[in-house]
Amino acid sequence: MKSARLLAASLMLAFSVPAWAEPPADIGDSVEALRQKIGAVGVSIAIVEDGRTTLARGWGVRKLGESAPVDAETIFQTGSTGKAMTAAALAVLVDQGKIAWDDPVIKHMPWFRMYDPWVTREITIRDLLVHRSGLGLGQGDLMFVPRTYLTRKQTVERVAFLKPKTSFRSAYAYDNILYAVAGQLIEEVTGQRWEDFIREHVLRAGGMKNATSDSEDRFRIPNRSWPHARLSGALRGLGPQQALDERDELGRNGAPAGGLALSADDMAAWLKIQLAHGALPGGGRLFSEEQAKQMWTPVTPMPITELPDSLKPAQPMQQAYALGWQVQDYRGHRIIQHSGGVFGSITRVVMIPDKNVGFAIMMNSEDSGMILGLTYELLDHYLGAPDYGWTTKWQDWFEARLAGGVEYLKQAKASPERVGPSLKPAGYAGRYRDPWYGDVVIADGAKGLTIDFTSTPHMAGRLKHWQYDSFVTEFDDPAIEPAYVTFALDADGKVTGVTMKPVSMIADFSWDYQDLDLKPVEDKK
Repeated sequence: MKSARLLAASLMLAFSVPAWAEPPADIGDSVEALRQKIGAVGVSIAIVEDGRTTLARGWGVRKLGESAPVDAETIFQTGSTGKAMTAAALAVLVDQGKIAWDDPVIKHMPWFRMYDPWVTREITIRDLLVHRSGLGLGQGDLMFVPRTYLTRKQTVERVAFLKPKTSFRSAYAYDNILYAVAGQLIEEVTGQRWEDFIREHVLRAGGMKNATSDSEDRFRIPNRSWPHARLSGALRGLGPQQALDERDELGRNGAPAGGLALSADDMAAWLKIQLAHGALPGGGRLFSEEQAKQMWTPVTPMPITELPDSLKPAQPMQQAYALGWQVQDYRGHRIIQHSGGVFGSITRVVMIPDKNVGFAIMMNSEDSGMILGLTYELLDHYLGAPDYGWTTKWQDWFEARLAGGVEYLKQAKASPERVGPSLKPAGYAGRYRDPWYGDVVIADGAKGLTIDFTSTPHMAGRLKHWQYDSFVTEFDDPAIEPAYVTFALDADGKVTGVTMKPVSMIADFSWDYQDLDLKPVEDKK
């Protein structure tokens, strides 16, 4: 009798547990329907469960206007999800005994400097990865966004001129620039460029056969996705999709922060390694169990963004940054995840360790509402939660965010007092220098005032008067976020400095115009 009751209880338990051992049965149809509804160009998804790939496929096309389909081997630019791979490359060096996570950076790069000499002495390899250095959000990103003439070492040398926003280790602020430092450190320790070391010791060693670590390799692969964005509306995110110019959209100097391209097959291989704590499917290890633990251990507490009522279930109770990963809770489960974006492409990598499940979603457009909706639909599927309509709710949020940005621009355009400018165009012309970015040249010519960010290829255009001594950029490349450019004058009417800020209130933080402090210099050319 007792054994019969136990058997009955076991059967009830078995049938009451949600069937999460496979992807949603209708995922193919639902993703394609959503893609067409929103107008996304291409989508690729990889899912790994219990050490096996249960989905690796694509929907849509690689480039708008062409018929080549997205498939499991199509590579996508994956942005900041690559931070975890830079951390893994460092973990390989820790296992080899060449570095330790808490080594001072200057032990391996004696020439490296932060703005504060004390921080220079104290900052460790771990600190490079966890966003607690004192730098501001995205500070210094214009050294490689959208592209650059600078080498990685030149970029790292200029970190010394980035004045911190907070004290060292006192606050979280996401940055990319210190991952460039981490990439340079790998080169200093190994003698190999970050691109070559990570290709050999992480990508190929981990079975990621399609993945690339530099733009030359990516451009040589026919089966690659092109970036797309909506640029013809009032602000970025509105209007029809258009393919972006396939230049190196993230300067190579910043590639350790997010310069990798991977396919769904590659992402499946990466997820298997992560969920196996560094073990390789065919035997051996990419990195040790100890380093796997280090990379998932929370270090820097992150502030929690208040979400609207419709999205409240997605708001974590706790979240923190580890080594290249964000750790948070969702419906009582620990989630290891990271998002990524380079202009025209977005990615999300998510793991539920206690379910031994991970998935990655990659898109060659900037439709954030769709990728977030799919993320939470998959999370709920594997956690056995009821349908919450996440795709609709996140898309509504995304559209409301864009609407708010448009309203802000309408108010801004309605409010300027059309006074000024104080000087004739020639009075604003000159070479201006910021200690960390370099030179910005403003010239007076047949087209009026022009602006040229000399460290950044193809970042040039006209200056249109806004109000007083402020102008607005009209860049030749429409993918570059416009900026307000404001001149400060002394009592004699001479320009003493130039400051900037993004025009759009929802511009990506990497357009860190506000961090520039430009001063006039003698132009010897």
